[in-house]
Amino acid sequence: MKQHTISRESTISGISLHTGKPSTMTLKPASANTGIVFRRVDLIGKPDLIPSVDNVGELVRSTSLASGNVTVCTVEHILSALYGMGIDNAIVELNEEEPPILDGSAKHFVNLILRAEKVEQDAERKVFPLKYPITVSSGNRSMVALPYDGLKISATFVDDRGLYTQHLSIDVNAESFMSEIAPARTFVNYEDIEPLLKLGKARGGTMDSAVVINGDQILSNEPLRFRDEFVRHKILDIIGDLALLRIPLKAHVIAVRPGHAMNAELAKEICSQKKLIESGKFSTPTSPAGPLATKNVEFDITRIMNLLPHRYPFVMIDRVIEFIGEQEMRALKNVTFNEPYFAGHFPGQPVMPGVLQLEAMAQAAGLLMLIRTNMGSQVAYFMSCDKVKFRQAVTPGDQLEIYVKLIKQRSNKIGLAEGQCKVNGKVVSSAQLMFMMLSNRE
Repeated sequence: MKQHTISRESTISGISLHTGKPSTMTLKPASANTGIVFRRVDLIGKPDLIPSVDNVGELVRSTSLASGNVTVCTVEHILSALYGMGIDNAIVELNEEEPPILDGSAKHFVNLILRAEKVEQDAERKVFPLKYPITVSSGNRSMVALPYDGLKISATFVDDRGLYTQHLSIDVNAESFMSEIAPARTFVNYEDIEPLLKLGKARGGTMDSAVVINGDQILSNEPLRFRDEFVRHKILDIIGDLALLRIPLKAHVIAVRPGHAMNAELAKEICSQKKLIESGKFSTPTSPAGPLATKNVEFDITRIMNLLPHRYPFVMIDRVIEFIGEQEMRALKNVTFNEPYFAGHFPGQPVMPGVLQLEAMAQAAGLLMLIRTNMGSQVAYFMSCDKVKFRQAVTPGDQLEIYVKLIKQRSNKIGLAEGQCKVNGKVVSSAQLMFMMLSNRE
């Protein structure tokens, strides 16, 4: 595949989001292997600034770049548009430190690129295929990048008030970006506006440049463009921040509550892997196991609930504590007297029902299959069980250790697993489980 630039200049003007100043941005063609370059034409010497992980500056509600005394802020939307539309080389001229915000999406920037006309260049386009998984996390936020033939992003947005939970998984190309991602606008909670103004942010924000959320109400002049517009804009931001790699990425990025700081951290980790590979110091693990074998990743309840459809009182896994190669996993369920089933099973002698131990094994096996096959948008449906044995009662105060192993798989659709539940190292129940993977729409 060849590199691409634009055939002619194209200009757009408007008010900047955070500075509130009028801003004009002009896209110009660039020669092969130039990459994307920001140029401050308002400064003496018209200095250039390279968007890279080494030049990341402030990351409060936007992505900023800094090198010496030269800064450019809120670059994620234009970078996302250039990346999403497959533009490898271009000069982005600015007469201020911040591009115009326009309607808060990347739609107008896509139109700018279309007017400038994408054109093929002679040089070959290089890409970086991720070689092994990378995980970054902070509290209830996390991002995982897995090897994948293309760029796929699966993101979950959950607001702090629990009013909005949105999930979208999409393969990113020019067509999907232009229609499904670019129109999604930035958003802000109404109560956050005043604190942002005190920080010197959002001075140019209006009801036309962002979706304003007040509880379950949308206060903007235009209604939502998508039912799940918030998670789509999060994906837009991820793409823009991945442009800091300065090379197209082949990976499946799975994000839970992402933000600019975490996006930039993931980009830095990917860049580190790329440098190790280029230096010859990286060697692929010899284990035949797949993505999860190279890094022991714990999953807390937030990440589990973002993959499993189960909710109270039917979530039977509290934490994933270990992935053993590609086919095995250990998880925990803390059994407390507050479990609702203890009220009737049995009064005066509470015992965890065996069928719920079976359900815990089934949930763990389904979760392993979802992660192993990168099928976060699917649901694992429990089909049947065999060789079920209950050996010992499980009572309040016990910690149930759930071990599952995938022993057979057909077309990433049907899986067969062996499961065991242990308490204090002793097997209390075991079974063979069969389940089927179906999309949420099937």
